[in-house]
Amino acid sequence: MSSPTRRRFAWVAAATLGASSLMAACLVQPAMAAPAPASPAVTIQLPGAAPLAVAAAADGEYTQRFLTMYSKIKDSANGYFSAQGIPYHSVETLIVEAPDYGHETTSEAYSYWVWLEALYGQVTQDWAPLNHAWDTLEKYMIPTSADQPTNSFYNPNSPATYASEFNTPDKYPSALNSGVASGKDPIGAELKSTYGNADVYGMHWLADVDNKYGFGATPGAGCELGPTATGTSYINTFQRGPQESVWETVPQPSCEEFKYGGKNGYLDLFTQDSSYAKQWKYTNAPDADARAIEAVYWANKWATEQGKQAQIAGTVAKAAKMGDYLRYALFDKYFKTVGCTSPSCPAGTGKESEHGLLSWYYAWGGALDTSAGWAWRIGSSHAHFGYQNPLAAWVLSTDAALTPKSPTAKSDWAGSLTRQLEFYQWLQAPEGGIAGGATNSWDGAYATPPAGTPTFYGMGYTEAPVYNDPPSNQWFGMQAWGMQRVAELYYASGDVRAKAILDKWVPWAAANIKVSGSTWSIPSELTWTGKPDTWNSASPGSNSGLKVGIKSTGQDVGVAGDLSRTLLFYAAKAGDTAVQAKVKSLLDAIWASNQDPLGVSAPETRTDFARFDDGYTPGGNGVYIPAGWTGTMPNGDVIKPGVSFLDIRSWYKQDPQWSKVQSYLDGGPAPTFTFHRFWAQTAIAGAMADYDRLFPTTAPADTTAPSVPTGLTAGTTTATSATISWTASTDNAGGSGVAGYDIYRGTTKVG
Repeated sequence: MSSPTRRRFAWVAAATLGASSLMAACLVQPAMAAPAPASPAVTIQLPGAAPLAVAAAADGEYTQRFLTMYSKIKDSANGYFSAQGIPYHSVETLIVEAPDYGHETTSEAYSYWVWLEALYGQVTQDWAPLNHAWDTLEKYMIPTSADQPTNSFYNPNSPATYASEFNTPDKYPSALNSGVASGKDPIGAELKSTYGNADVYGMHWLADVDNKYGFGATPGAGCELGPTATGTSYINTFQRGPQESVWETVPQPSCEEFKYGGKNGYLDLFTQDSSYAKQWKYTNAPDADARAIEAVYWANKWATEQGKQAQIAGTVAKAAKMGDYLRYALFDKYFKTVGCTSPSCPAGTGKESEHGLLSWYYAWGGALDTSAGWAWRIGSSHAHFGYQNPLAAWVLSTDAALTPKSPTAKSDWAGSLTRQLEFYQWLQAPEGGIAGGATNSWDGAYATPPAGTPTFYGMGYTEAPVYNDPPSNQWFGMQAWGMQRVAELYYASGDVRAKAILDKWVPWAAANIKVSGSTWSIPSELTWTGKPDTWNSASPGSNSGLKVGIKSTGQDVGVAGDLSRTLLFYAAKAGDTAVQAKVKSLLDAIWASNQDPLGVSAPETRTDFARFDDGYTPGGNGVYIPAGWTGTMPNGDVIKPGVSFLDIRSWYKQDPQWSKVQSYLDGGPAPTFTFHRFWAQTAIAGAMADYDRLFPTTAPADTTAPSVPTGLTAGTTTATSATISWTASTDNAGGSGVAGYDIYRGTTKVG
């Protein structure tokens, strides 16, 4: 809840300097300032034009921390953004995780940026940065019509040709099989009718911001423009089943003209066909789109409270539109009926294929040749609890400003809200942690699950959905990500189902936060044993056989930030002062121990970097390239059987930090790095902003303006500068203090 005493706006006093029309305006600071000098004197340069801004001073220690973090993130010298204004995955370049290079970006990073600007607008009442963030997202991460040129050929009655997924990369390429029937896409025609075109309004998940790979798949400008292209480039990596870690991927452009890779570009590494067409293809990460919508909901709420909703109305409408297309994540990959256990199971004809969960992806693509066009779309059969966003589902089904325009969107999201909350309940261990997820396509091939597999509306329980190297349910960050949205829903709506889940999860999570002075740790890795009970909505089981344990602890500042946000939303709604105090101690410890010039960080020792030069081992790790397949990367790196991650990314050897990795590969100690991931910095910043907003302190109102500065005179003047002086303003006892002066030429601030 916002408090009117959280911030005080600057009192403005002015004096006029003759024909020069210069004014000195005093600014109020939050705490008492030292007395102003008796006769301030400044020399200012007079630009042709400068924006007129309203200065505001935000109260609260944690709000000030937020603004400190915000300033560091937005400082161009710190390297969080590219020259085009695109957020990098991390400031550092040598980092390998889901993105395989630090100066790639993800839809995740963009969604955190939208969150950051929503919080900034709440604190400062300045909403221009939020609109700018969405505009940048739309320009560089949502493919333009030119980037998806043959969508008009898409046939919802025949959405895609089936190809099995396999558990290991060595089973690829996967043959296209028209003998397995796909269901009908029940929302494609509706979306086209609603928006008047067949384009998809969703973010592709990954882009090479500086065109490091050299594909040159530049948004709106071309397909494979090559290494000389400037700016961001759409790319993809993961394509070959749950065992394919980032270390085993072959990067490829999202638009294939066969200039790079092999004779068919990169297509025949992944799918087997009789012939290959030049094509475009994009993959959406639904949790990122949902997070962006979630952030815009809060921005709209706060802007409305400030009387400034009109300033972001356009962005709110775009977020609602994104939510319309995000429904593709609620459907089975090939639109098969839910509960499918055979490739021959019925194909959906209506909403029978709607599992209602935010699945791991949706994807779409088509031919480049507009004279022989075709296009396809798929949902996903695999759902991880950490991707769910019941807050977004609630917003998209209840908030008039964010309800999508399509006729069935509201009911789809209302159904998804219930289904997602049931999913959490089904997967919750007695200790409180939430287990993995479920699939409607066992082994990625609509196989029959093993006997005894628990089910959720016919979908089989999977301990580690989507990826196994490392297991996707091991990282504690999934707990913080997934549960933050449950806590937001509870805070915003009072949903008793959300509260029941949180009432079990919060004590478990809070008990495993360890703080002693400025020393702290949180869970890092989890262990899981057993399985949940098969779901019965009328009489849910106790899940007595499902157990979660803490495998390791650590200092992941991003996870700590989102964990704090989760607990703060809960504590504010439930009145849990003990949890509030625990989070406060954690945030204080991070602020005391982990600040650095770029933000907050903690050292990380990366033993996994030993995999940089791993060759392929049959049945084991390494980059799998089929026998006889050869090709090249844009820089000339050869792609052939036996190559390593590094062999097809040889430019890593020129990275400023590479010597640390080379020493490790040569037998030295594992290297230690300090990373500044964009999402992690914004998570900590968000937790700081949340603390003061959710637990405001009441300060006496400052109702007396400082005195008007007097005696404004000019000394030396030129055509472009003036030296001016004046008698300082004074403030009343108990006032906020005079922090400084703004100089105006007419209505334009010049210094």
